[in-house]
Parts: sequence; structure tokens; C-alpha cells
Amino acid sequence: MSLSASSSLSVVILAAGKGTRMQSAKPKVLQTLAGKTLLGHVLDTCYQLDVDDTIIVYGFGGDQVKTTIDNQYAHLPITWVAQTEQLGTGHAVKVALDKLPKEGQSLILYGDVPLVSNQTLTSLKSANTDGMSMLTLTVANPFGLGRIKRNSNGHIEAIVEQKDANDDERLIAEINSGIYCVDNALLHKYLPKLSNDNAQQEYYLTDIVKMAVADGVTIAAIEPEHAFEIEGVNNRQQLASLERAWQNKMVADLQVAGVQFADPTRVDIRGSLSAGQDVFVDVNVVFEGDCVLGDNVYIEAGCIIKNAQIGNACHLKPYCVIDRTQVGAGVDIGPFANLRPDTVLADNSKVGNFVEIKKSTIGHGSKVNHLSYIGDATVGTGANIGAGTITCNYDGVNKSQTIIEDNAFIGSNSSLVAPVTIGENATVGAGSVITSDVDANALALGRGRQVQKADFVRPTKK
Repeated sequence: MSLSASSSLSVVILAAGKGTRMQSAKPKVLQTLAGKTLLGHVLDTCYQLDVDDTIIVYGFGGDQVKTTIDNQYAHLPITWVAQTEQLGTGHAVKVALDKLPKEGQSLILYGDVPLVSNQTLTSLKSANTDGMSMLTLTVANPFGLGRIKRNSNGHIEAIVEQKDANDDERLIAEINSGIYCVDNALLHKYLPKLSNDNAQQEYYLTDIVKMAVADGVTIAAIEPEHAFEIEGVNNRQQLASLERAWQNKMVADLQVAGVQFADPTRVDIRGSLSAGQDVFVDVNVVFEGDCVLGDNVYIEAGCIIKNAQIGNACHLKPYCVIDRTQVGAGVDIGPFANLRPDTVLADNSKVGNFVEIKKSTIGHGSKVNHLSYIGDATVGTGANIGAGTITCNYDGVNKSQTIIEDNAFIGSNSSLVAPVTIGENATVGAGSVITSDVDANALALGRGRQVQKADFVRPTKK
């Protein structure tokens, strides 16, 4: 039976390392994987659990780490503890001891081990029935890693670090991940007793295992579903390898859900992506933030999609950028369209090549086919916006609205100077500069009269 008298759960995240091998002025835990900081991945996973308190032990670049995380996770209660000297993992947890309650349990995690899953941590917590549980993994090459030493009954009796291991111990293939769930009562009992009498002259957190065994505590061990869950990051090569492992996992999950990738190795998901059935994603497409795709969406090469919702049966042609945009069903977009934040495209609308739209709504069945800029505008249903049309929404100080009502027709190369309203069924002649409202069913022309000079002689070079 667990020694915990309370079911409270704390998390201690060790994030004090410099990461010298990263060759970066940025602290290691602020390096990014799949568009998110390493430490951010750990925090996001923790808060899928029912966590009562999160303690982050910081050190190198502490101000930068605190500022970044506090800005991104202002809604989360985080306790910061400084580790002014890096004297080992045991020392790192020990400096947080004053912040830990005497009861309940604590998960001990690492800011540079970003991909441990919610499911694994839930299992780890459930496995702690006698005071301590830990993540282990059997690997083909355990070199450099702490070995799990078991007794004749198969129970864990110690963790032996590589430099302290004898020849027989180095043959052990089961390794320690460093991730634990421990009763707080045990942490308060064991951490003050840690010694640095070892080859590294560091305070090993692993020594609490030996102390628990001496007290008769049965230590539970579970293995994660995926080996990458316990992989840490120490250099750029490891970061790239872990990035690809994570991308492969996300792509595989989406394939199971019915998404077809032209090449699963040439897509990046930097956030979350959910998709319906019969979705096709071509090469070099990047998803950022939270993206949702409906059924039968077809995305061609090179598109960048950020925090967007794409409705059923949409077709995104090559090299479109879609950012914070809501797209209805049956919409055709691109190629080379740029949909900026707060754009809404209604069902069956069309946005063509080299069109930029910002903070605008394009109504059902309306078309903006070529080389246009539509900003701060509301376009009704069935409207046609000719090639080269722009809404002149900025006077140098203020942004103003353009309203184009149902079934309006805007001729090519027109400039609509906001604030202005183009009425229902109105027509704007090509090449017009429109500075006043246009009535419904009217034709508006706003261009200079054509002048012709016969037998004109061009200037010649002197």
C-alpha cells in the first residue's frame, strides 16, 4: 500500500541545464521541437493530468526560461525554484523540497525529455502502490545509461550508473529513464541523505532507489509504448532525430484515421492536426498550431496552414499560406494565395492565384480569382471580384471597411477606397477608382477619359 496519505499530485520538472552541446545562446529547454519548446511539451502533457502543483527547477538562462514560459503559460500555476549550482539530479530535486507537500505523490520529469506521453505518466502514477514507480526500457545498446539491477526475485534493487558499473552490470540491457513517481514522504526522507561519493561527485537521484529498497519498498517499473518518450536532447543531432520520430508518430496516427500522405517523411506538423476521411496531403506541407481538416480535403505541395479550419471537399492548390482562417465546404484556393488572420471563406467560394485576403469575409459562391488584395472587407454571396482589384483600407492612420453586397461585379484593376459600399447587383467598370458608395443595380465608372494623339513620335535618345 502506498505511503501517501493524500491523492494530491505534484510535478517537479528539472530544467536547469545549459545544453553546451547545442551551441546556442538559448537555454536547452527553450529549443523547439514540432514548433514548441521542449519544456512546453512537458508542461502540456502535465496539464492533461490532474496536477495540483508544478515546480520548475531552473538554472542557466533562468530569466529567459521564466519569461518565455510565464508568457506562454500564464494560465498555469507554476512555482519556480533556482538551482544555482548544477550538482546532479538528486541535488536538483532537493532544492525543490521545501516547495513539496509532505503528503501526496510527485512526478519527476525533465525539461529536455519532451515527449513522454500522458498515457505513460498516468500508468506510472497508477503503478505507484508502495511508494515508488519508475520508467525503464530494455535497449540494444545501453552504453552510457544507468542500468536497472534486479535481485533473484526480479525486484529492482539498485540503479548503477555507467561509470560506477562493473563488467557484469554493464551487460544489463534494462536502463533507467530517470522518470519517477515517488511518494512525497519518501522524498522528504531520502533526499537530505544523498551523498556525492561517486565517480562524478554528483548527488544522484537514483540513490533514492537503493534507500527505498533498504526500507522494503517494492519499486514498480513500467515501460513506455514508444522508446522516444524517454529520449533526451543534448545536441542538434538528437533534436533532429527526435523531431523526426515525433513527426512519424503523428503522421502514422493520421494515416490510421484515413489521411493519405504523398510522402509521409515530407510533412511537418508543428502543433495538432485533426482530419476527416479521404484527405490527401502532398509533399512539403506544413501545419502549425491547431488545424482541422474536414473530409475529402485535397492539399497540394508546399502549403503552409496555421491555426485554420478547412471544410469538407476543399482544394488547396500549391504554395498557399493560410493563417487563422476559417474555410467552408467546397472552397477552391490558390495557387499562391495568402489568407491572413481573421479571414472567413463561405461554402463554394473561390480564391485564386496570387490573391491576398486579410480580416475579411467572402460570401457563398463569391470569387476573387486573380492578383487581388481584399482587406477589412465583407463580400456578399455570388459576387465577382475582377483581377487586380484592391480594397484601399488604410489611410495611413486608420483602417476602414469595404462592403460588397450580393451579386456585385467588380471589374478588373479597380480600387475601392474605404469606407465604401458597393450595392447589391451593382457593377464597377474595369480600372475604376471608387471613392463613394455605389447604389444597387447601378454601374459606376471612376476613371480618366481616354485621350488619343495621332501620329505620335516617341522621344529618341540624344
